[in-house]
Amino acid sequence: MKPSIDAPEALAAADAVLAAKGRSFHWARRLLGKTHAERATRLYGFCRHLDDLADESTSAADAREKLDAASLSIITGVSADPVIRDGIRLMKECHISPEIALELIAGVRSDLDSVRVTDEAELCRYCYRVAGTVGVMMCGVLDVHSSVAHAHAVDLGIAMQLTNISRDIAEDAAAGRRYLPASMIGELSPSELISPSEMMRPRLRESVAELLSLADRYYASGESGLSYLPLRARGGILVAARVYRAIGTRLRAADCAFWNGRVVVTDREKAALTAQALLSAPLRSAFWKFPSHHDASLHGALRGLPGIETSHAN
Repeated sequence: MKPSIDAPEALAAADAVLAAKGRSFHWARRLLGKTHAERATRLYGFCRHLDDLADESTSAADAREKLDAASLSIITGVSADPVIRDGIRLMKECHISPEIALELIAGVRSDLDSVRVTDEAELCRYCYRVAGTVGVMMCGVLDVHSSVAHAHAVDLGIAMQLTNISRDIAEDAAAGRRYLPASMIGELSPSELISPSEMMRPRLRESVAELLSLADRYYASGESGLSYLPLRARGGILVAARVYRAIGTRLRAADCAFWNGRVVVTDREKAALTAQALLSAPLRSAFWKFPSHHDASLHGALRGLPGIETSHAN
């Protein structure tokens, strides 16, 4: 086994990954306190590394082998991979259940198969696995261990992933993946989504608008749970949510025409969103008071998954 890298090296490596591949989170992270910012950076590095094990492998078989090895490492608590080793340390430090990380790996692994999502329920389960789990782990990073807080964190993760999916339809289609559910668009092949015909475009615009509206429901629930977080962390997570949500706003402004190119939020827009969020949020009671309830219908497709069954009651 390779010698363990120390915490500063782990943090530096994760920070470089965050700066290169997670610019929205890198922007919002500066609003967190030092300890929480460092932990959040390490968590991002760990989660991104799991994703890269699949994306950067030479074949699907190679990717499955690496992800299976990562799963075994998380179960046993032992790894020769320095990033996974630091992720295991972080989970122990923050009291994060290993089964949450295993669900994340299951989601990443599912992308290695033929992706043809059937309906909204299947899409929500996928979003939970690849992003809602990150929300639960982020709660641990921020020292929040309420199951109700986890429910709202799951929702914020799902909202962000729905935004990702809406923005990256053509890019995902080029990789042979179709996340737009057949219940919305029929059995279109990924190749038909890269540069869709004029006849298909109205239906695709409508479907993207529907996904973004669904994301808005999850964003609303995610933001309503901010009061569970430490005060300083509320601002950081709110800014991350608003910056991500702005991607959907830009896509709507482009008439949901994802085929015309990937929409981005500029640094200037991020600065404006940051100022707006931090100035307006403290004036809202939801920033200070626990929500009266969690909308259980948002988790209807998720029952039985780790961290979900007990997360509906306050």
